[in-house]
Amino acid sequence: MEAAAATARAVRVRGVTPGWALAAVAFLLLAIVVGIAAGPVDLGVGAVLRALGAKLGVPGVDSPLSPTESSILWDLRVPRVLLAGLVGGMLAISGATYQGVFHNPLADPYLLGVAAGAGLGATLAIAYLPHALSGHELLPLAAFLGGSVAVVLAYAIGRAAGRERDSATLVLAGVTVASFFTALQTFVQQRNTDTLQEVTSWILGSLPNTGWGDVLTLAPYVLVTTTVIIALRRVVDVLSLGDLEAASLGIHVRRTRLALVVAATIGTAAAVAVSGLIAFVGIIVPHAVRLVVGTSYRGLLPLSFVVGAGFLILADVIARTALSPAEVPIGVVTALFGAPAFALVLRTRGGRG
Repeated sequence: MEAAAATARAVRVRGVTPGWALAAVAFLLLAIVVGIAAGPVDLGVGAVLRALGAKLGVPGVDSPLSPTESSILWDLRVPRVLLAGLVGGMLAISGATYQGVFHNPLADPYLLGVAAGAGLGATLAIAYLPHALSGHELLPLAAFLGGSVAVVLAYAIGRAAGRERDSATLVLAGVTVASFFTALQTFVQQRNTDTLQEVTSWILGSLPNTGWGDVLTLAPYVLVTTTVIIALRRVVDVLSLGDLEAASLGIHVRRTRLALVVAATIGTAAAVAVSGLIAFVGIIVPHAVRLVVGTSYRGLLPLSFVVGAGFLILADVIARTALSPAEVPIGVVTALFGAPAFALVLRTRGGRG
């Protein structure tokens, strides 16, 4: 027990230093400015900053934008940038949480079948619901319900195995559920080939230009789940040492893991419901942050959210400007950056092993 306590103290000593916190916030602010200014209609960084100042009521600052440009700024770009930030931050902090809870630095937010469940829910909505409904309110709801059902099934299977306290059992249960849901999704797609393109587009990920509706829908989920995760960030440090060590330090491993996994999963499901499946954010962002702040989740979790938000905002800028006026699926952009980074992580870990 003394050895476990000493190890826990060694891991937990390092939180968010002021320098790295300021650097992360500066990165996010820069990404927001670039995300708002960039697009088919050139608004200009200076004009955008003046418009923001006028909106905030800064004395002596007037907006130089025309009514049409103001509509583009406030009704399209600002909500889309905020939505990208919420999705990116949620996926990144969920990935970091899973990595700590399951003692696996290669875990991602879709570990327990969230992606497969959400994909099945979205596929069913696109294939069998009226198009006017499936493309708006019911598609995100169906994806959210599908992801939630997948995780509940994974937990039920893990509990039925009699080893629900074992993180490896939960992971295997998630893989089982994901395989089953993926098979069902493939079957539905083959029976409804006319919707294949729409389903594929959703699976590759995209941020909708629907204004403030999706931002207001997603924000409460992100606020609540990230608050729970940040509040338990010190406990994640202890869980990352292993279940036996955490239990010896007085932590109720099962309850704590359940609270963290539920929070991360609900946030992930909500993000996936509005954006589709966006890969690698939950892996590469926590690893990038871990390189500069160390392994302590006291610093890793909050910084992962901030950096993840900035990363996805910039990825969305590339997605909507690289082939303008057409858009590249944002999941393709994150994969182009994430796949080489993930390969580098595997190579580094292999060299250490």
